Amino acid sequence: MAHERTSEDLSPEQRIEALREELRHHEHLYYVMDAPVWTDAQYDARMNELRALEAEHPELLTADSPTQRVGGKPKEGFAKVAHSRPMLSLDNAYDEAELRAWAERVAGGLALGESVRYVCELKLDGLSLALQYVAGRRGAAVLKTGVTRGDGTVGEDVTTNVRTIRSVPLQVSGERLKRAGLPQEFEVRGEVVLPQKAFERMNVEREAAGLAPAANPRNAAAGTIRTLEPNVVAQRRLEFFAYFLLREGESLLAEQSVALQALRDAGFLVNPHARTVDSIDGVLGFIAEADAMRDGLPYEIDGVVIKVDAVVQQRRLGFTGKAPRWAIAYKFPARAGVTLLEDVLFGVGRTGKITPVAVLRPVSIGGTTVTRATLHNPDEIARLGVRIGDFVSVERGGDVIPKITEVVEDAKHPRGEREIVLPTHCPRCGEALVREPGEVDLRCVNVSCPARLEEELRHFASRSVMNIEGLGEAMVAQLLGHTLAEQEERSPEDAEAAEDAAEEPTRKALVHSIADVYTLTKGDLLTLERVGEKTADSLLEQIERSKKQPLQRVLLGLGIRHVGERTAQALAEEFGSIDALIAATEEELTRVNDIGPKVAATVREFFSNERNLALVERLRGYGLTFTAERKVRGTALSGLTFVLTGTLPTLTREEAKERIEAAGGKVSGSVSKKTSYVVAGEEAGSKLEKAEQLGVAVVDEAGLLAMLG
Repeated sequence: MAHERTSEDLSPEQRIEALREELRHHEHLYYVMDAPVWTDAQYDARMNELRALEAEHPELLTADSPTQRVGGKPKEGFAKVAHSRPMLSLDNAYDEAELRAWAERVAGGLALGESVRYVCELKLDGLSLALQYVAGRRGAAVLKTGVTRGDGTVGEDVTTNVRTIRSVPLQVSGERLKRAGLPQEFEVRGEVVLPQKAFERMNVEREAAGLAPAANPRNAAAGTIRTLEPNVVAQRRLEFFAYFLLREGESLLAEQSVALQALRDAGFLVNPHARTVDSIDGVLGFIAEADAMRDGLPYEIDGVVIKVDAVVQQRRLGFTGKAPRWAIAYKFPARAGVTLLEDVLFGVGRTGKITPVAVLRPVSIGGTTVTRATLHNPDEIARLGVRIGDFVSVERGGDVIPKITEVVEDAKHPRGEREIVLPTHCPRCGEALVREPGEVDLRCVNVSCPARLEEELRHFASRSVMNIEGLGEAMVAQLLGHTLAEQEERSPEDAEAAEDAAEEPTRKALVHSIADVYTLTKGDLLTLERVGEKTADSLLEQIERSKKQPLQRVLLGLGIRHVGERTAQALAEEFGSIDALIAATEEELTRVNDIGPKVAATVREFFSNERNLALVERLRGYGLTFTAERKVRGTALSGLTFVLTGTLPTLTREEAKERIEAAGGKVSGSVSKKTSYVVAGEEAGSKLEKAEQLGVAVVDEAGLLAMLG
């Protein structure tokens, strides 16, 4: 009779590996399959045995061991990481007509009569993450990085926290990879959510500790994943649902439905409520079922995501500037409740916009306690006829930012008596507010207003402006006097709703305007939490390097209303220096390509403000670039508007655009009767069809080059 091997027969390395495999298997059963076999005591006993063995044999410790889920804190904040492919947002549909119109656009982008299958998935209300897996030992794949969505192009490395999420495999075995048909290196994208029970438990603990309850699970999940305390993340019990597979930025498998099954086979948690259908009627049926089950789910959803199943069709449909054409999010109708309007505060946003924020008696809407809602602008207050003390109907618009939709007046809900008094001066800096003719918003035009400053600083330091690496959200908040603990209490979504971080900082701020960034010293930075010498030196180097950014970046960083990247570049090229721009009249400004009377007026207004001029002079004194090479434009295409579609033989779309604009022409993104020419390449889509319908002239690349001479 053969002798059965026991744990005593195994070498330490073999026993460690056996324990790891056991623990991974039972973690999968518990956290992914929701079918636990072991008791908690059995799990803890194996885990403790593994920890003891690894302590005895530290040379055998590996990063993918189950004991390594909770590690040390990130040394000095979260590093920025570029995505392999942009994590784009989705276009939205709010009713059947919009959904069918999207399906017609999909059909129009494919061959006539070509069949389309759709994959329907629940739209989880959480935080998007990208997980990179690389080749590990024995044919396995191991987790390398976990990165937040960020701005869609660059996110934050939150790997230390992602490792604490039990539904994220630290290792995918070679056997599972083979079963799923996956290589050892791949990327998984998905959504981190905080289950409803975990959210409720967290709020009970917060209230017991004397802290305000979190607003909703989505905000709590976003705040949790970005905390610098991995132990806190582990205690919150976040879950990660996988829904996308990539390799080197490209879809790994031929169909989205196949990718979902491969993710399941590889051991990832994939939402069970997904379906492949072959018509929009099938999509609508799934949406109805999802809406009906919504309140019974253990996590929040705010709609359904619909994707074209075949990747080859996805590639042909392509992307707009901000979203894929082959996917759309159907958003459920907003949930509503009735409550008392107790007060109105006035918040200040990055552009100086004054937003009235309603202070509400707490009301539960769709499982979320709502205490604030936006009133948008003074015209909306007048339209609603709302007063303080009124009972109002509140909707969670898009299930994120609450808004007041109407005043409720009946025997149970008498009218309030206090009129809402609009401010005449900025509630934070005291600057006189401006409301321009034809506009609905009151604005603070003081660029150094403290309420505007946090968003202004983040904008100024961002990659597309002054590109000051390291001057991110956490660092900016600390420079303004907020502690890391205070930052964790605030969520980006709440700030967006109120357009103002109302809390005053608890310590002295180091910066009071964007110019103060250039006065920071190493000593200043070392007074901040979790900032070491290496981080301080690196940030100061980045700040110094930013002085070499061209004039158009500086103009963009000033935060002039209506001045985006393209307008800033046009102004820099046209005037050649900030002094010439400051001296320019509105008439001279409107002569610049793509600048109309509205933009010209805001530019003139900005440079007429003494505080803004003082800011410019300070930046000049710190050595920023205030001159640019003026671009001499041709006139061959003056007065003509072009639309580009399809793939050109030798020019990229950006190159074609630059050459058209250099010759005095304009490039538009859509075809209309005002379009002069459509430049069509291979696989030209609906823009070509529209040009033919409207009788707009169509030329190829050779025709364009001939026009350019």
